[in-house]
Formats: sequence, C-alpha cells, structure tokens
Amino acid sequence: MTTLQHTHARRRPLGLTLLAVGALALAGCGAPAATPASTATADIHSGHSMPSASAGFNSADGMFAQMMIPHHEQAVQMSEIVLAKPGLDPRVVALAQQIRAAQAPEIATLKDWLAAWGQPESMPGHGAGEAMSGMMKDEDLGQLRSAEPAKASKLFLTQMIAHHEGAVEMARTETQEGQDGGAVGMASAIVASQSREIEEMKAILAQP
Repeated sequence: MTTLQHTHARRRPLGLTLLAVGALALAGCGAPAATPASTATADIHSGHSMPSASAGFNSADGMFAQMMIPHHEQAVQMSEIVLAKPGLDPRVVALAQQIRAAQAPEIATLKDWLAAWGQPESMPGHGAGEAMSGMMKDEDLGQLRSAEPAKASKLFLTQMIAHHEGAVEMARTETQEGQDGGAVGMASAIVASQSREIEEMKAILAQP
C-alpha cells in the first residue's frame, strides 16, 4: 500500500468516529458539550463551501436559525415580488437577484442545521416573524405588490434597508452569543454582506 493510501486509511475511521460522537451528543442532548470547530463541507443547496453544524450548539444558535429562516424567506419573497415587475431600475433588479441568490441557499442550510441539532424549525409558541426586527407586515407587502415599477423600486429599497438592519442586528447577537462554528460563521457573513447592501441601497435612494 502506498503512503497516500495509508493516509486515507487512517482518516476514514477518524471521520466515522467523529460522526458517531456527534450523533451520541445530539441523542442525549440536554446541555450541549463544548463546541468543536465546525468542519467545512460542500453545501448541496448552494454549491458553495459552507461550515457544517456541530453537536455543540447552544440556545443562541437555535434561536438564530429559527428566527433567520422566516426572516430570509420574507427577503426572498420581497425580491420575487419586485422582480416580477417590468421596467425596474436595473440596479434594483441586480440587488433583488443578489439577495434571492444569497438567502435562498442559507434558508436550506439553516433548516439542515436545526434538523442536525434535533430542534424545530420555529420557536415553540411563536408564529413566523414574531418579535423579529425588520420584518414587514402583510400590508407592507401588499403595498409592494400593488406599486407601479418606479415607486416599487424605491419602496423595495426602503423596506429592504429596514429588513436588512433587522437581520444584521440578529446576526450580531449570534456572533456574540452563539457557540456553533458554522452558525457563527454564517452570522458574521450576514453582518458583512448585508451591511454592504444597506449602504448600496441608501446610495441608490440618494440619487435622483
């Protein structure tokens, strides 16, 4: 057997052992153990490398995922509403496409993590979107649907700025209080990317 084959032979049992330990930790989970660093895996939903969930999640990680799922779902919904309109500002079209492309795969990843942690997709006793900063009400979405393209572009930007600010707030809380490496990593990426998008949207609104 070659040196490379020996290396692979040693790695396989270690990987299986780590998976078994993670499964046992989740099965007997009350208070999770100390968090190992999450490993990077290919995310099947987006095609990009995304940290996988670890067995050492805490309540902040669970709440982050449970709250960010409906928050992201509404951002995707808002993007699809505005993208269905003809004659939009091309900059708004590009932003809406960018938001939808980024957040749809993250929704799937968050759901996968909650399943791995043995947690429900929504917080018990809370409806989707309750107590979350930046969420639009039904009437807000109705205004976006009925708006003419020129007005819809500005309304979308105004609503999405508030929506992003809420997401950044939640993500910052996760970076400070979360334990799972994958969840904290996603939260850090949300803070960075959505903060940039907020500045871009404000710049568009400031121009005639």
